[in-house]
Amino acid sequence: MPEAAGEAAGRPRRVLVGVSGGIAAYKSATLVSRLVQAGCEVRCAMTASATRFLGPLTLRSLSGAAVATSLWDAYDEPSSPHVGLARWADAAVVAPCSANLLARLAAGFCDDPVALAVTALPAGRPLVLAPAMNADMWANPVVRRNLAALRDLLPDLSTVGPESGWQACRTGGAGRMAEPEAIRDAVLGRLA
Repeated sequence: MPEAAGEAAGRPRRVLVGVSGGIAAYKSATLVSRLVQAGCEVRCAMTASATRFLGPLTLRSLSGAAVATSLWDAYDEPSSPHVGLARWADAAVVAPCSANLLARLAAGFCDDPVALAVTALPAGRPLVLAPAMNADMWANPVVRRNLAALRDLLPDLSTVGPESGWQACRTGGAGRMAEPEAIRDAVLGRLA
């Protein structure tokens, strides 16, 4: 039977970092590095869109582990990759969590390694989402409904951010992904 978070005495805390598509994906490299520096064992999963913004090799180099980028990736896990990643993790974080991924998670779609791993995460394991999107998207009632639905469905879910500030679309407003250190602290706080 897999260990639950908090039962990890004698081994590093295991954190699955999911990365969805968006310019904020570049901050995920710093998040992975900060989690490793905090003594965590980190594995990563990326949506296809995320790989357009950040190379899997970067996350592999920082985490020291293979990065799931496809539903067809093979690992040393005896179970399918997404189930193996979810069972392995003491906690999961998705940073950035795009509006697209929020919608797919809220609707139950599992068509990429990140959504599959989040959906397979055992009950009782913390899930932290770090939303990141354009201010107009963040303000959209559909996006807010999707996040509210996830909060209702997943009692182990917490969010960090988004923050307000300058965005890649060259405007300001709410929707910026929280800084990697704030996300790291949120994850570590959930593992305490």
